[in-house]
Amino acid sequence: MSKNNNNTMILVTGAAGFLGGTICRQLVERGDKVRAFVLPNDPAMRFVPKEAEVVEGDLTNKESLEKFFTVPEGMESIVLHIASIVSINPDYNQKIMDVNVGGTQNIIDLCLSHKECKKLVYCSSTGAIPELPKGQKIREVDHFDEDKVLGCYSQSKALATQAVLDAVENEGLNACVVHPSGIMGPEDFAIGETTGNLIKIINGEMPAGVDGTFNLCDVRDLAAGTIAAIDKGKKGQCYILGNEPVSFREFCKLVSDESGCKPVKMFLPIWAANLMGKMMENKAKRTGTKPIMTTFSVYNLARNNTFDSSKAKKELGYHTRSYQETIHDEVKWLKAAGKIA
Repeated sequence: MSKNNNNTMILVTGAAGFLGGTICRQLVERGDKVRAFVLPNDPAMRFVPKEAEVVEGDLTNKESLEKFFTVPEGMESIVLHIASIVSINPDYNQKIMDVNVGGTQNIIDLCLSHKECKKLVYCSSTGAIPELPKGQKIREVDHFDEDKVLGCYSQSKALATQAVLDAVENEGLNACVVHPSGIMGPEDFAIGETTGNLIKIINGEMPAGVDGTFNLCDVRDLAAGTIAAIDKGKKGQCYILGNEPVSFREFCKLVSDESGCKPVKMFLPIWAANLMGKMMENKAKRTGTKPIMTTFSVYNLARNNTFDSSKAKKELGYHTRSYQETIHDEVKWLKAAGKIA
C-alpha cells in the first residue's frame, strides 16, 4: 500500500507511454490517487488505467499544464515527469528540444508556482551522462553538459536534467532525478525500439546481429525505482536505474530459447556494421526512406554500456530481474496480445 495518504495526488506526465503507463498501473495498485497527462487524441490513452484521472494537454503549452497541476483545495501533489520524445536519430531536431527541454522547464515553473506541489521526480536518461572509457563503470554526475554527449535526444536530456538541478540549487525546488538505461518488458502497447527488434528476431526478420552490448531494464523495475524516488529520493540527487550489460548474441539466444524461434546465426563485427550503417544512411537519403541500421545505432551497441546502479540500490531499494525473466514475460505478453504468432 501507498505511503502517501489520501491527501496526495500523483501527477504523471507521459502516462500513455511504456514507462509512464507502467508507473500509473503500479501507483493505482498501491492505492495512490493518480492524474495522467496525455497528448490530445493519443491512441495509447486507452491503456491508461481507468482509475487514473486523465488530463489532455501538451508539455509545450503552459495553459494545458495549469489544468493538470490544479488539484482540489487542501490537497498536495507530487509530479513524476516521464514524458519525452525519444529518438535514435542523432540529428538536431527542434521538436525534441521544445518538448524535452522547453517542456521540462514548463514543468519546473509550475512546480515552483504551485505551493501544494511537494516534489518533482524527473525521468532523465543514462544517455545524459558522459560516456567513460570501456572498463570503467559509469556513475552519477552532478553536472550535465550537452556538448559531452552524442545525439539530439541525449543532449536534450542533459539540458533538461541540468535545468532541474539548477532549480533545486537556485530556487529551492524539491526534486530528484532518475536515469533509466534501455527499456524492455511486457505491455509495450506502442511497440518501441527494443520490442520492435524482439519481434523481428522472433519472426526471423533480423538476418544479422551486431557484436555489441545493450543495457536494458525491465519496465516494471524501472517503474518501481521511479516510484521509490517519491518516498526515498533525496533532494538534488541523481540515481542511475540500470542493469548488467548483455551482449547482442546473448540477448538473441535468450529470445530464441524463450520463443522457440530460429536463432540469429550471423553477427557483424562493429567495423562492418558501421560500414553497412553508412551505406544504409546514404541509400535512405537518396530514396527518402528510413534506414534499417544507422551508424548511431551501431555506436550505441559499441559504446561502454556498463552503468553502476549501486546508489539506487542502496538509497531507493532498486533491484532488477534477470533478462531471462523479462524476455519470458515479454514473449508471453506479445503472444497474448497477438503481436507474434
